[in-house]
Amino acid sequence: MKNIFKKESVANYVKADSHLVRTLRAKDLVALGIGAVIGTGIFILPGHEAALHAGPAVVIAFLVAALVSGMVGMAYAEFSSAMPVAGSAYSFGSVIYGEFIGWLLGWALILEYFLAVSAEATGFASYFNDNILAAFGIYLPKALQAGPMEGGVINLTASLIVLIVAFIIFQGVNLSKRIENIAVVVKVAIIILFVLVGMFYIKTANYVPFYPAKFHSTPFGLGGISTAAATVFFAFIGFDALAANSAETIEPGKNVVKGIIGTVIVAIVLYVAFSFVLTGIVNYTQLNVDDPAAYALKVIHLGGWNKIITLGALIGIFTAMVTMFFGGSRLVYALGRDGLLPKFLGKVNSKHAVPTNAIIIATIIQTFFAGLVPLTQLASLINAGTLLAFAFISFGVIPLRRRKDIKNTGFKMPLYSFLPILAGLFSVYFIVMLPNLTKISVSIWLILGIIFYFVYGINHSKLQNKD
Repeated sequence: MKNIFKKESVANYVKADSHLVRTLRAKDLVALGIGAVIGTGIFILPGHEAALHAGPAVVIAFLVAALVSGMVGMAYAEFSSAMPVAGSAYSFGSVIYGEFIGWLLGWALILEYFLAVSAEATGFASYFNDNILAAFGIYLPKALQAGPMEGGVINLTASLIVLIVAFIIFQGVNLSKRIENIAVVVKVAIIILFVLVGMFYIKTANYVPFYPAKFHSTPFGLGGISTAAATVFFAFIGFDALAANSAETIEPGKNVVKGIIGTVIVAIVLYVAFSFVLTGIVNYTQLNVDDPAAYALKVIHLGGWNKIITLGALIGIFTAMVTMFFGGSRLVYALGRDGLLPKFLGKVNSKHAVPTNAIIIATIIQTFFAGLVPLTQLASLINAGTLLAFAFISFGVIPLRRRKDIKNTGFKMPLYSFLPILAGLFSVYFIVMLPNLTKISVSIWLILGIIFYFVYGINHSKLQNKD
């Protein structure tokens, strides 16, 4: 049993990842990061969380989530600087805590990545069906707009958009980054446009009460804000996705931290401004919809602007899917590379330098969930694994600094050891604040992961069989 905590070496990971091509620079990582963070998290969740948990105080919830994620992001940046390898939290955990903990983090994040892509796809379908197809008088039958849990057969649009993103991922890093770099500029500009136009239609009465009494649950009456913040954390899994690209980044010690910090700054400004204007235009009680920005513009009779915002939402969600798909496929590749999943998943296509088999598996699973499971169910399952990884990576900075065999001449998290501990404690707190169903569901998933490790992983692990 003691061998399950056997630690992998950074040198072995670097050698194994040598066939991946380093092409990403800081600007590409910022584009990927914003691509992930500015998606469903900003275009859909502010409405749901305002209506269900926090009222206009959703602004504070998003600010808190962004600030905590920023602290965790610095921990990821230090790890990426010290270990420029694929696999992110899984690989980091395997080196610092041992293989078993690394596996659990990887197993949890597989669920996060796959469900995040599926959730983004269902959000994309909602905007596309209601605001694009409907504008041309095209209405899909109910059977093709939703899965069995919502009275339909399959969410066709959500399934198709996953397949389109998969095609882009198959073409390699260069195509993905070109699309991200262009699309991010467009969607950020459209969000800014929504904020500037919406400011003129704010009704201050909509901010009263700012934090409705019905949401004042424990602890200290902050339960509603805390739950809203915890629910949006899946958007910030983009930090893990950036770290997952370390093996394909030029000078990762410098560029990964620039990508993460740049993403944090942009995310804080846009999330806070967007949610503040949204809840000022429309009373929070009306915002429990999947396309809150488009709905808000309909309410104030700005039909033309509505189409522009819809375009921004579609671009934003699409680029988020690209980043999440990218990171998830690299995680599956890393687990296959190390023998914890079937080794064919660790193969890299020589033509495009991408893990083809890992992408195929990710495509099948993500298409299944996108087509058959509703957005609210997907979103509720996503956050626990993200926060679990956030906690381990934050606390992990302390043993990382103590490792004499790991040299880091790049970025180091400031205010050591206070800031790593604070970031880790915040992550644990938000895990506790997640809905009980989420915690139960993810606990079951982790138990399945433990069983899989002892039945398959430990017997096929390259690390365990090295001797």
